[in-house]
Amino acid sequence: MPENHMTTMPPMSGANDPKSWLAQHAISEVECLVPDVNGVLRGKALPAAKFLKSLDDRALYLPSSAFLVAIDGRYSGSIDEGFAYSDPDMRMVPDISTLCAAPGSPGRAYVFADAFHMDDRPWMASPRHVLRAVLDLYRQRGWRAAMAPELEFYLTAPNPNPDLPLTAPVGRNGRPESVQHPYDMQALEEFEQVTRRLYEHAATAGLPLDTLIHESGTAQLEINLLHGDPLALADKVLLFKRLARQAAQANGMHATFMAKPIAAQAGSSMHLHMSIVDETGEPLFAGKDGEDTAMFAQFIGGLQKYIPEIMPLFAPNVNSYRRIRPNHSAPANIEWSHDNRSCGLRVPMGGRAARRIENRLPGADANPYLAMAGSLIAGYLGIEEKLARSPEAFGNAYRSQSTLPKTMEEALDRFAACAPVRALLGEDFFQTYLRVKSVELDLFQSVVTSWERDHLLLKV
Repeated sequence: MPENHMTTMPPMSGANDPKSWLAQHAISEVECLVPDVNGVLRGKALPAAKFLKSLDDRALYLPSSAFLVAIDGRYSGSIDEGFAYSDPDMRMVPDISTLCAAPGSPGRAYVFADAFHMDDRPWMASPRHVLRAVLDLYRQRGWRAAMAPELEFYLTAPNPNPDLPLTAPVGRNGRPESVQHPYDMQALEEFEQVTRRLYEHAATAGLPLDTLIHESGTAQLEINLLHGDPLALADKVLLFKRLARQAAQANGMHATFMAKPIAAQAGSSMHLHMSIVDETGEPLFAGKDGEDTAMFAQFIGGLQKYIPEIMPLFAPNVNSYRRIRPNHSAPANIEWSHDNRSCGLRVPMGGRAARRIENRLPGADANPYLAMAGSLIAGYLGIEEKLARSPEAFGNAYRSQSTLPKTMEEALDRFAACAPVRALLGEDFFQTYLRVKSVELDLFQSVVTSWERDHLLLKV
């Protein structure tokens, strides 16, 4: 991470004059993207002229059921049956600052859009609105938050039969990886065709990619994004996922962001680095003497208290909890320490301007808006409630007793009962999220797995 952790990214080039930008880049079609509660990009594709017209007449609509779709594609329904069946429209309002060219698709552009009621109230089930509301809490206190995501993912061979385990893809040398190659440059070169295409496409879309490494799993990679405004970075994480899948597919592979795609391999995370400055840019996590401030300690205390209660924001799927196990290359605790990767909360090395906390618990499958919102709201409550952090952990923190939920079912129960966070994030979001996740859990529990067939079929 750079020493000056609060430098922000410039706006995308279409923000000031979208009509001229579309003409300059010969854009004939615009995809308006609305991220749902799972981070799936929903929305509409429309001609450039229709897109420009919608900026004036605000007549771009999407059914509200877009936020009630489970990860398997079916509708989860609604708490209000009448609302579910009427399925009223939402108004889609493009965020022009996100307008960018669609890599590999000449004549096409992407833009993120926010959802509103017809009376212009924000549709608060929208993850972009949830994160924006948390950032507004910070602004009301005269604070500004910055984040930097680190995103891990696997390249795999095509997997047309989901009953079969994933396998490593064939690399440039004609052989799949069979053992781990952490940080190995030669192993990284095996997938150069994918990574080169990915960097080229990211440059076209304006994604602030930083370093790339080979992680500890077979064909597992990690990409770091430069720090900046959380909302803009959450948009870019979703675009990166889409571009990674496209780059992999173009080379006969899959890219997956599952938290635990391969049983015997490391899981994939989305580590989040966080820092706060005041309105003048003065760091608030370290004093002029370089020591941690009381605010920083309270922020960590908030993470320690509330992360276990809101884990569905960081571990949103049944598969997520297969990753969060001791000694499985992922933290299974909320201990904190300086530069200790066995802790769920790590303070990286660096000077005053780079003082930050790394939340190592979110999986790569987490919705970036919600993982960021959850991290910031937990820290905010820690400051508001003046919570003390625990003593610093040393050595192997995997030995520490975990207070984290071990299953999705337990996590959802604790999430529903977390009144302070529920009050700040709002009932609209909580009820929608709980509805979708409860339906997904029920769908999973209705499936008979290969383990059950293997070990129970002829023995019980």
